[in-house]
Amino acid sequence: MSDEPAGAVYRIEDLAHHSGATVRTIRAYQDRGLLPRPERRGRANVYADAHLARLRQIADLLDRGYTLASIKELLEAWDTGRGLGGILGLVAEVDGPWTDERAVRISRAELDERFGGRPDDAAVADAVELGVLERMPGSEDSFLVPSPQELSVAVELYAAGVPLSAISGHLRELRVKVEHIASRFLEFTTEHVFARYLGEHPPTDAEAAEAASLVRRLRPLAQQTVDAELARAMRLFATRQLREHFGPEQPPEQREETCPVELPVTTTRAVERLVGTEQVAAFVAAAAERELQARTLDRLATNHAASTMIDETP
Repeated sequence: MSDEPAGAVYRIEDLAHHSGATVRTIRAYQDRGLLPRPERRGRANVYADAHLARLRQIADLLDRGYTLASIKELLEAWDTGRGLGGILGLVAEVDGPWTDERAVRISRAELDERFGGRPDDAAVADAVELGVLERMPGSEDSFLVPSPQELSVAVELYAAGVPLSAISGHLRELRVKVEHIASRFLEFTTEHVFARYLGEHPPTDAEAAEAASLVRRLRPLAQQTVDAELARAMRLFATRQLREHFGPEQPPEQREETCPVELPVTTTRAVERLVGTEQVAAFVAAAAERELQARTLDRLATNHAASTMIDETP
């Protein structure tokens, strides 16, 4: 975008009037690098039609849900002469919803009814802090529920006897772990899939469209993996707890004493490739046990052969 005024000339107040943005917002956009500085004419700063078009472009992207940081990247791509089609498609895939759930509204009366009919201002404030509820502008008694499923889980847990404070605490703990999983999945896919699109120069339209397609394909994989692993872990630990509480009493497990053994690095890595890192110790122990058994069998056979030869000596 050129800094030279062309066509109409605006003072900042006029620009604010025509664009619908406030003077403060216009200055903030300039500070963020979203809007070029005005031209200085004498004692006045003047803006052009290009500034007005840029402000309308920013407003349109904000309405679509883009963040200011994303908008800056898009506008920089536009200013370098590249179209926004591919970039917008990629940003839409990343910034768009990652779930099929749709937010719903709920009144305070409905909320209280779902949780036993007893108002609990502290619990509501906690839910707002966690993002389970969002206050509706201009209404103290209406909320937006971004994830109806998450609220339903809380309702069922409360009905089962779990205190609201415990539910909130569990969600905070769970969120930390889930955010770690999400971060690791993004690091993994960035390293192995998206690194080629993240060079010094922004991707071309074709590359951005290709990356957007990959995001669309890979997006459900993280949830599918977590679902499968969570189901496996829940079954494992639920069965274990059931046996501990209702199974026959078992004598405490006697753990064998262990001692460290030094192995060559090449041997360790070969075993890891064969059975995995977690099974290295078990594999080495089993191999050693098998070698001891083989030697015992050899010794027994040798002793038997030797005694037979002695018996047959005239």
